[in-house]
Amino acid sequence: ALINRLEDIRQEIEDLRDDEQEAFDNLPEGLQQGEKGQAMEEAICELESAIDGLEGVSSFIENITSA
Repeated sequence: ALINRLEDIRQEIEDLRDDEQEAFDNLPEGLQQGEKGQAMEEAICELESAIDGLEGVSSFIENITSA
């Protein structure tokens, strides 16, 4: 059950990341290079880190519960 909840959370974060990436991609190039664009890129990077972390936690839990 815990792995399923983590998977749901990971999917929600992926959806947020995809929305943020789409919004960034739709900005004019000048705004992408500005403060707003940089903040968006940072948010995308942080969301990707969260996704990676959740994948690691899920793998760890799967490994210890199957041992």
